[in-house]
Amino acid sequence: MKSETIMRFGVRFYIGIFFLYLFTPLIIMGLATFNDSRFPTVSPWKGATLKWFEALAQDGAMWDALWTSIIVAAGVLIVAVPIGICCALLLSTYQGKGKTFIYTLMMSPLLTPGVIVGISTLIFWRSLSVSGGVFLTVVAQTTFITAYVMLMVLARLQRFDRTLENAALSLGATQWQAFRRILLPYLKPAIISAAAIAFLQSFENYNTTLFVKGYDTTLTVYIASKVRTGLTPAVNALGLVMISVTILIAIVYEIKRRRELAAK
Repeated sequence: MKSETIMRFGVRFYIGIFFLYLFTPLIIMGLATFNDSRFPTVSPWKGATLKWFEALAQDGAMWDALWTSIIVAAGVLIVAVPIGICCALLLSTYQGKGKTFIYTLMMSPLLTPGVIVGISTLIFWRSLSVSGGVFLTVVAQTTFITAYVMLMVLARLQRFDRTLENAALSLGATQWQAFRRILLPYLKPAIISAAAIAFLQSFENYNTTLFVKGYDTTLTVYIASKVRTGLTPAVNALGLVMISVTILIAIVYEIKRRRELAAK
């Protein structure tokens, strides 16, 4: 009993330290938003203020960069998710000798440094007279983000009971009907999770985006460029707004999920 108590205490202590390590930077970032200081810091505290939210509202370049990041992430989402699903379906059903090659081919961009992906994408498309911009950024990011989608959907597929699909086909359903009514509902949680991961991976990407963005600056590149000239707490204000929106979405989703469970 004593050893179990010590182990339980150790686990709780570790979890507490982990969450403290995880959330302390976010708390400090949020507090710096309200500090009347030119630099994003909480020490020394120069008084409470809301002026950095006003500065954020007036920073047109930052909002343009945010909008570009959203457009790029949406483009990656539209392209990467269907391709990742198709690749996962192919790998889960194909048993030929080329299965290992296909898997390796899909995984290779994920294992390649982002700098290399960005430079190689830029060189290739410039040879076709396509300059950097939103299109090239979407293409470059899709090459490795597709692998995330494929892995998440493939993990879900490995637990799928194929007899359900075979039974539907035996009863006269077409391949499309079996996919839409049996396989797709089963894959829905994995697809939603993969789509969220794809969007976030695109939104925060820097190494690859830096080389293919052209004149269309994304938020991560914009913030990195501001580091050289001097950040202001307006960036903290944007981060606080984004965290608040994320928490709000998570709360709404959890409420919806609990209502659906209660309805069942």
